[in-house]
Amino acid sequence: MRVLLTTYGSRGDTEPMAALAVALQALGAEAVVCAPPDQEFIDLLDRAGVHFAPAFMGVRDWIAVAGKPPMDLPKRAAQMAFAQLGAISQAAEDCNLIVGTGLMPSCVASQVVAEQKGLPYAQAIFCPLILPSEHHAPFAYPGHPLPPGADNRALWDHNIEVMNALFGEAANGVRAAVGLPPMENIRDHVFTDRPLLASDPTLWPWAPTDLCDAVQTGAWILPDDRPLPEGLDAFLEAGEAPVYVGFGSMAMAASQDAARAAITAARAHGRRVVLAGGWAGFTLPDAGEDLFLVGDVNQQALFPRVAAAIHHGGAGTTTAAARAGAPQIIVPQVVDQPFWAARVAALGIGVAHDGPTPTEDSLTAALETVLTDQVRARAVEIAPTITGDGAMVAAKHLLDMVRH
Repeated sequence: MRVLLTTYGSRGDTEPMAALAVALQALGAEAVVCAPPDQEFIDLLDRAGVHFAPAFMGVRDWIAVAGKPPMDLPKRAAQMAFAQLGAISQAAEDCNLIVGTGLMPSCVASQVVAEQKGLPYAQAIFCPLILPSEHHAPFAYPGHPLPPGADNRALWDHNIEVMNALFGEAANGVRAAVGLPPMENIRDHVFTDRPLLASDPTLWPWAPTDLCDAVQTGAWILPDDRPLPEGLDAFLEAGEAPVYVGFGSMAMAASQDAARAAITAARAHGRRVVLAGGWAGFTLPDAGEDLFLVGDVNQQALFPRVAAAIHHGGAGTTTAAARAGAPQIIVPQVVDQPFWAARVAALGIGVAHDGPTPTEDSLTAALETVLTDQVRARAVEIAPTITGDGAMVAAKHLLDMVRH
């Protein structure tokens, strides 16, 4: 059994697929991950012992190209879909199943390759927000605001029209290129009747709905046994638990201002800081002994030892902090991140920052809330309920799907 896992996006899209690949291999299947050829993703998959097949170009290179004006999302989507069609077709040789996730044009290409080859296809989603349900509204794409006054079911009907407008040219273009008929509802065709929802049911339980028969497996977590960077263990032992600050793959416009604001707020509470550089390129504002800069770090080892985590609210970082019992301050930037922030706040394990641009005052106030015994106790209480076997649940489901 050979399974192709395809993704195109940030680390938050690639690392869960690596976790799924590891689980599939533990069950005796062969797994290949087609992902952007950025060095950090290549290194990640190599560390996981997973075979890597390159997507059409590195995601940072694509951001530089796609971000140039004039921005025409349907045309950019078509460019990506056609480019990914070639990369995924090559990676899919001798495969028995394709699983897709990441940016929609890449998912379109994955589904088309599967359909063309007559292979089963599964769509993976990392946040309930993306899937149709009367229990929540879809997020609004730029230039396509949600109609005021409509109920959630009507909004999801509208979402079909929006997805067709944005991605229909790409989807039906690649379908025509390989001899497949056009589709009228791109979203539901790509998402399939039973998408895999790879998110934790404690953080965000999937409520039954007739709009989508999702299979919530739990989050796909890649085990990480890497040691902490040299000197970090000694730094952690040298004083009170520090505050972690990191925004992952978010290239924030005011990145250095955000880093300085977080450090000043932590210092106001007498806390040291572990600062993750990330895609924002954070650097230390001074040579203070209360600061430690890290690059790619083992969050599973670090987060249980921090007083709080200030981050962007990506699904992976949110789950890692919750699983470690670390109180969180989420400063959401895009798409699903405001909703993860709201969930963390509703669970009582952290604070949802108001807006994407933090200040010294806003983070000082947020730390005032999370650095309390009450929030810490609640975070510790929730931590054991965060399941760690979601990737194995999904792997068994996928293999059963092929065999039956």
